[in-house]
Amino acid sequence: MNSYAQKKRFGSTVWDFLTTVDHKKIAILYFLAGGMFFLIGGIEALFIRIQLAVPNNDFVSAGLYNEIMTMHGTTMIFLAAMPLLFGFMNAVMPLQIGARDVAFPFLNALGFWLFFFGGLFLNLSWFLGGAPDAGWTSYASLTIASKGHGVDFYILGIQISGIGTLIGGINFLVTIINMRAPGMTYMRMPLFTWTTFVTSGLILFAFPPLTIGLVLMMFDRLFGANFFNVSMGGNTVIWEHLFWIFGHPEVYILVLPSFGIFSEIFSIFSRKRLFGYSSMVFATVLIGFLGFMVWAHHMFTTGLGPVANAIFAVATMAIGVPTGIKIFNWLLTMWGGSVKFTTPMHYAVAFIPSFVAGGVTGVMLAAAAADYQYHDTYFVVAHFHYVIIGGVVLAILAGTHLYWPKMFGTMLNETLGKITFWFFVIGFHLTFFIQHFLGLWGMPRRVFTYLPGQGFSTANLVSTIGAFCMAVGVIVLLINVMMTTVKNEKVGSDPWGDGRTLEWSIPSPPPFYNFKQLPLVRGLDAYWLEKMDGKNGMTPAEPIGDIHMPNSSFLPFVISFGLFVAAFGAMYHGDHKPWALPVMVLGLLISLSSMVIRSVKDDYGFHIHKEDLLKENDKGVRA
Repeated sequence: MNSYAQKKRFGSTVWDFLTTVDHKKIAILYFLAGGMFFLIGGIEALFIRIQLAVPNNDFVSAGLYNEIMTMHGTTMIFLAAMPLLFGFMNAVMPLQIGARDVAFPFLNALGFWLFFFGGLFLNLSWFLGGAPDAGWTSYASLTIASKGHGVDFYILGIQISGIGTLIGGINFLVTIINMRAPGMTYMRMPLFTWTTFVTSGLILFAFPPLTIGLVLMMFDRLFGANFFNVSMGGNTVIWEHLFWIFGHPEVYILVLPSFGIFSEIFSIFSRKRLFGYSSMVFATVLIGFLGFMVWAHHMFTTGLGPVANAIFAVATMAIGVPTGIKIFNWLLTMWGGSVKFTTPMHYAVAFIPSFVAGGVTGVMLAAAAADYQYHDTYFVVAHFHYVIIGGVVLAILAGTHLYWPKMFGTMLNETLGKITFWFFVIGFHLTFFIQHFLGLWGMPRRVFTYLPGQGFSTANLVSTIGAFCMAVGVIVLLINVMMTTVKNEKVGSDPWGDGRTLEWSIPSPPPFYNFKQLPLVRGLDAYWLEKMDGKNGMTPAEPIGDIHMPNSSFLPFVISFGLFVAAFGAMYHGDHKPWALPVMVLGLLISLSSMVIRSVKDDYGFHIHKEDLLKENDKGVRA
């Protein structure tokens, strides 16, 4: 084994990030990639709003509009929101449970690179003949009719990326089950850890149906099968079932970690223990359970019949109960607390009415008879964005401000943060509140233009103005990030002054081994309990000793790149390109040989010796 001294490097290079298995660096990779896709998806959203700003607009053609709309939804859900939340899970959850690492560091890196190459493959469709044009749900009747390779990019890109997400979910589950610090029982875990745990369970059961659906569609598109082709005896509605058995839990895969982030914020900046902790845990688990029982509410108009519609309507309304429990607990956490209106707290307070509005319209849509009127109108667009932006995106922005000092050791500017907040939140409500009325007035979804005199013109113009306000907010955030990075003013381990959980007890940014000594957890809000006893850090559960850490590896990158190459070969094989089959075989060989190398490699990691730990200063050493 190599010594600790041989492993220390100055700074971080590109090679470090290409080969890292450190969960904190992988978190940064998720933020970089997810942030890039978020900007791409945002630009696509602006194109949509420009096209719809006035009647009879010809900013983009009908076909290009379908591609932009499909890529906006697909990018934002699969390539922006989920990876950004995975970034928070990687950066925060292992620290919150007092772990030195995740359970499977190699798989953690592999999960990221699979997601990245899947997203890259999908977005290359813009340059290689056209993007997918069948909507982010890619209903089978539309994919069968779609010409070119756009839908094939969707199928293979989402498949590769989804495998990475599934691997990440399994890794988080095992980490939380097996690697909690001494004394951290399940009912002492922070809410963000609990939501990560339940979300990972949802991923474990929700992604296989999507994987199966994509495999069947891949055989239809690339190899001439007819699973979904009605004219050849297939069933197109089966795709809807497979997609929405994944698709509705996917909403909670996004929303639950967001609830966890807001739970931490409410508790920290109210200077109070989270009100009703046990009921919050119960509500989180119940939401995860009910999330698998409501998928067919997306299919009320497909003719499932009144019995099925009634069952799914009741289940959909029932899922509002545990969510309501959470809303009241957050309000009661603030009640009587010493509230500090920092930038994260601004987002948290704005989240409550925004998300409640999305929830109320969700209950309206759950009434199957009424849904026949709302279905496929802009009312649904407004509802969905109130849930995803009002819940998930606000949480991502809040979490970025909250955890930036912990991840990078510097504090984002609070004034610029609040400017971002006001531009983004006002723009969000301007954009989507009025779309409820557009839907009730009869404007259909997915149309690329409309006629003057239909009563849609003013509302669409207001919506477009709101979208540009949101864009200004994002630009201010980017300026904030650049200014903070350039100034590089370091902060301490608990920069907000009111940290309650274990991540705030160690240096900012954390050393690559996280904890010199595993902490002893004596109750909920473990770090807050230690501070109340007048201690600066955590009570250790062990003496200082040698620490074992895993070696970096380039193999996750190579395995993912091999599948990326193989996907091109598979896609063009149907075009009878002579090079397609060799390329597919080459890509698979690259991946498989890398897996074999990993399985037989003598890779035991390295030791950080006790003497080196004793010599270190309080800030630790980055690997």
